[in-house]
Amino acid sequence: MSLFGYIEQGGPIMYLLLVLNIIGFALLLWKGFVLIDAKKNFQNIINDLKSQLKGLTTAKDSSLAMNVIKDEVQMTVHALESGLNTIKIIASIAPLLGLLGTVLGILSAFKVISEVGLSNPSMFAGGIAMALLTTVGGLIVAIPHFVGYNYLVSALDNFELNLEKKLIKELYGTSDVTQE
Repeated sequence: MSLFGYIEQGGPIMYLLLVLNIIGFALLLWKGFVLIDAKKNFQNIINDLKSQLKGLTTAKDSSLAMNVIKDEVQMTVHALESGLNTIKIIASIAPLLGLLGTVLGILSAFKVISEVGLSNPSMFAGGIAMALLTTVGGLIVAIPHFVGYNYLVSALDNFELNLEKKLIKELYGTSDVTQE
């Protein structure tokens, strides 16, 4: 049986999972390219932040200066994070949709059993097949989105940390500025 045969046999839940999978993978690819681009333009981002914070090097309160630097870096990285929540939502709801398909498939199988009895197993096998296919479909969608989401969040956290360290080093000549 072909992939689309399985999707068709899984019913409307499988079509919804297919759409979510397409959207999620498009977002994963887009965010991957955004992260690669940000890493390529790392020095330009540093220079932009330095120009925004140039008056901060003469600030008397270094803890206030550090908080301002951290806030600016965080706002810069926050712009790179857009779309990640959608990926997380897809990873979270795909197994639930698979479970919904499972319940609907089992319900369909029991309905057939109640109408025609157990004399012909092929009559209720379609409901069982739908149940199993939607469970598998939900997991197939969820697992790569969960892994991709966690990878991107980790990479963006590392990017933010490196950005903060480099910015402090360029503004103050050291990466270890003591806070008062």
